[in-house]
Amino acid sequence: MQLNLHRLWIFLQVLEYGGFSAAAQKLYMSQPSVSGQVQQLEKSLHATLVDRSGARVRATAEGEVLAEYARRIFLLADEAVTAIERVQGLATGRIAVAGTSTVGTYLLPTLLARFVHKYPGIEHSLQVGNGEQVQRWLLDGKVGLAVLAGRPPAPQLEVAAMFEDLLVLIAAPDHPLAGRPVDPAELAGERFLLREAGSATRQLQEAELARWGLGEVATGDIWGTETLKQAVGAGMGLSLISEHAVTRDVALGALALIDVRPAPPARPIVVAHRRDRLLSPAESAFLRLLEEQANWPR
Repeated sequence: MQLNLHRLWIFLQVLEYGGFSAAAQKLYMSQPSVSGQVQQLEKSLHATLVDRSGARVRATAEGEVLAEYARRIFLLADEAVTAIERVQGLATGRIAVAGTSTVGTYLLPTLLARFVHKYPGIEHSLQVGNGEQVQRWLLDGKVGLAVLAGRPPAPQLEVAAMFEDLLVLIAAPDHPLAGRPVDPAELAGERFLLREAGSATRQLQEAELARWGLGEVATGDIWGTETLKQAVGAGMGLSLISEHAVTRDVALGALALIDVRPAPPARPIVVAHRRDRLLSPAESAFLRLLEEQANWPR
C-alpha cells in the first residue's frame, strides 16, 4: 500500500475548505477532478475518508487519523526546505506571517515592509484573522510566525511577550459623553458593539463590560475592526477597541474617545510559533526584528 502525496494534499484541502467545489476553486482544478482524486485515495486505502452526507464535508474517523499524519508529513517536508534554506542563508526563501485583526492591520504591514526592504530576495505573505483562526493557521503549518493580541492557549505554541496594547472606548463624534471623565454607571443605557466570536478583542470587551458592572447592557455583533469603527462612527453604539486602530480616526474627528474610569487594563501583544517546528533563516530574522520592538511603533 502506497500513499500518493498529491492526492493526500488534495484530501487535506477538501477538509480545510469544507467541500470539493471550494477546494477545487483554491487548487485551480475542476470539481470532478478533485472528487476523483479523493476517491482514488480512498480506494487505495480501502477506507472511506470523507463524510459526504452533510452540507459541509467532514472527515470520517479514518479520515481524521489520515489527516493528522498528513499534516505531519507536509510539516516535515517544510522542515526539509527550511534546512536547505539555512545553508543558503537569507538570499532566498519565504516567510508566511499571520496576525490577529488589529495587529495584522495596523502593525505587521509596516514591519514586514522594513523586512522586505532589508531582504528583497525573500518571498513573503501576510494573513489576517481573528484569534482562533490565527492559532489554527499556526498549528496546521500554514504560517510559521504569528503576532497576536493576547496569549493563545494552545500548549504546542512557543509564545513570547512583545509589548502592550490599550483598549479605548470609542463613540460617534457628537456623543454627549465624549471628551470628559465618565463613571461606568453612566454607560448603562448605551448599546455596545462587539467583535465577532473567536476574536481576542471580543473576549476582552465582554470581560471589561462585566468589570464595569455592565454585563446586561444591549449589545450587537460586528465582524472586523474597520466595520466596527464605521458602525460606531455612524452612531450605532459604543465599542472598546485598540488605541492603535483609531489614532487617525480620532485625529480627523471621525470618532471620539470616552474617558471611562477605571480604564481597561493593557493586553499583551505576543509572537508565537510551533515548538516542534524548525524556524527558517527568514523566520528567525523576522523574529529578531519583532524582538527589537520596545513598543508598538506609531
